[in-house]
Amino acid sequence: MAQIIDGKKVSAQVKARVADEVAALKEKGVTPGLAVIIVGDDSASQVYVRNKEKACAETGMYSEKYALPAETTQEELLNLVKELNGKKEISGILCQLPLPSHLNSDIVINAIDPIKDVDAFHPVNVGKIMIGDYAFLPCTPAGVMELIKSAGVDPEGKNCVVVGRSNIVGKPMAMLLLHKNATVTICHSKTVNLSEITKQADILVAAVGRAKFITGDMIKPGAVVIDVGMNRDENGKLCGDVDFESAEKTAGAITPVPGGVGPMTIAMLMENTLTAAKIQNANKLK
Repeated sequence: MAQIIDGKKVSAQVKARVADEVAALKEKGVTPGLAVIIVGDDSASQVYVRNKEKACAETGMYSEKYALPAETTQEELLNLVKELNGKKEISGILCQLPLPSHLNSDIVINAIDPIKDVDAFHPVNVGKIMIGDYAFLPCTPAGVMELIKSAGVDPEGKNCVVVGRSNIVGKPMAMLLLHKNATVTICHSKTVNLSEITKQADILVAAVGRAKFITGDMIKPGAVVIDVGMNRDENGKLCGDVDFESAEKTAGAITPVPGGVGPMTIAMLMENTLTAAKIQNANKLK
């Protein structure tokens, strides 16, 4: 049976490390601060925002929440972002996605100061990730890298397959593995003979958004399997993109859903906010 990679345990370690550094910054008069904007009443988004507030409290950070009505205009949202860009107490700005359909998320992301873009979605930060000279990493891919490391696995020289090509997970995930000297293949909905490719993966990252899409017979024996998916199965039960039951019998190490990648995303957001505070207060911290 596969080793279970415990995201709750690893995320607690990351948050403890961040909390120690936050305490040290506070002694020098710097308190990292995160502003979270949520528009409308999407229930899943509200859960995420509450978890982010909780993580700020756990790590000793200052946090502000801006809950805006669903009918908020693009101009009103951009004015808030502009205000937060100039607010010294705020190190990081996060706009919870998805936004209501009448709002353009690209315009909003582009309006966030890149040095406060703790989601690492701004084109400036995306470009920096591409060339390997970055301050921030997207939280989910960064969390995946921590989980791989926690399993005692070095991606260097390994065959890595990423299933999914989203801007939020798939593409940056591939770049991070590439920066660690892995050989990376990105698969997607147009990939031919998907299972033949996934069966060659020493490290397989599933980020496709389809419940139990990756089955045990698609996995190389002993592979590290990271499940980024968050779906509901036919019984309404939370599950990932990997069919855990069959995959666990073949994989060498695997993340569960829930309790795998999910907790890491918020832990890495705390790390990014800490990094942002250090950059913005570099003169004070000399």
